[in-house]
Amino acid sequence: MIRELRMEKKVVSRLTPWIFLLAIPLFYFEIIWSNNIQLQQPNLLKIDRKSYQSPHSNKTVQVSFNSLDFLLSRLVQGEEQSNFRATGFSCDAQIHSKHCVTTRPSQIDTATMTVSIPSDGPAQETSLRPYARQEDEILLRKVTPVKIIHGGNTTPSICDHRHSVPAVVFSSSGFAGNVFHEINEIIIPLFITAKLFNSSVLFIMEDYRPSFVAKYGKILNRLSSHPILNPAADRSVHCFPAVVVGLKFHGHLSINANEIPKGLTTPMFRRFLRESLELKYSHVSQIERPAVMLLSRTTTRRIINEEQVVAMMEDLGFRVVVVARAKTVSNINLFSRMINSCSVFVGAHGAGLTNEVFLPDGAVMVQVDLIGLEWAAANYYGDPARGMGVHYLRYKIEPEESSLLKIFGSRSHKAITDPTGAFPLHIGREVYLNGQNVNISIDKFRHTMAMAMSLVQH
Repeated sequence: MIRELRMEKKVVSRLTPWIFLLAIPLFYFEIIWSNNIQLQQPNLLKIDRKSYQSPHSNKTVQVSFNSLDFLLSRLVQGEEQSNFRATGFSCDAQIHSKHCVTTRPSQIDTATMTVSIPSDGPAQETSLRPYARQEDEILLRKVTPVKIIHGGNTTPSICDHRHSVPAVVFSSSGFAGNVFHEINEIIIPLFITAKLFNSSVLFIMEDYRPSFVAKYGKILNRLSSHPILNPAADRSVHCFPAVVVGLKFHGHLSINANEIPKGLTTPMFRRFLRESLELKYSHVSQIERPAVMLLSRTTTRRIINEEQVVAMMEDLGFRVVVVARAKTVSNINLFSRMINSCSVFVGAHGAGLTNEVFLPDGAVMVQVDLIGLEWAAANYYGDPARGMGVHYLRYKIEPEESSLLKIFGSRSHKAITDPTGAFPLHIGREVYLNGQNVNISIDKFRHTMAMAMSLVQH
């Protein structure tokens, strides 16, 4: 018995080196496998990883790069890319918008709204009014400028506050209180500029308006997880790892996937709105009974025979919702839910039609197109609606339906036949935009609404 035990120990001792040698590859494989698992769980706050096929093997390689630098570089285009890589600073100037970007640690003195960007090069100063309508000089006078000093040997100020996220500086001025200008020139450009930071960004709002923040609070809070900084109430020095001054604009109520930062679309923005405002319907097919919202105007561009229009819509089978109160329309949280529950949205040309952004996909927007407003009607609301995944129907009125025919007396009057050449711009605005109402032909409009019904029935 003792002899057998000794023989077993001898065999085991001889096999041990071979077992150890065989275990080494398995141990090595375990180390490699563990590393591969770690590579699949990157720290998204610090790095992004990009996969590519190695030219020397069939293996997929994970490449890491500084995500903040990469994200900011997406806001720069063309020849400015090389300047941006060399200096960490660049400005993108287009017809509508201008914004400046830096990846260098920067200071913002909110008392003077001066952005200081350290650099070894000579000092350069840029003044920028951070609003997405750079072509409107009269409008820009309402926007407080931001001074950007890049380079120079000036001694930096002591930081009162240090932040770990980049800053985006913009103004809430412009045409205050007008929903078209607020969404077209602030909310959509802010989405284009800031969405890529995945809410890890701090907003500095020049010309701070509490009413704007209250109105669009849910949207702003989804774009940034940090409290909005009001320079007028702060007046101190803030330090940031990077800064964007100004907002990128693509087009009226639209986003172009081919423009910087590239990849964003209007449907993506609409999904963002639905999530931010907790809207119920994503597609019109989810609404059981077709409903139409009629946006009733009480001053200019009124539908004089509104009651007859409503009766005709009900006769076609629509559930009709008439909204006239300005208080209701200005409450985005409430009004967006009301429109989102409707299949069709009807109104005469005006800022209220901006609310088409809240319609579910497949819904219909019907615009009553008045004399002299054809270009604005198409460019501000008609063409953008199609890009939203919303059907657009244009109801072009005849001169007999316009109150202007009584004023000018004849269909052949130049004010009727040639609105663009009849008056100077400021007078034309008063005539066509502020001095015109409409008496809709019920029989003619019925065809338009019947077409709308056919598009939303399911």
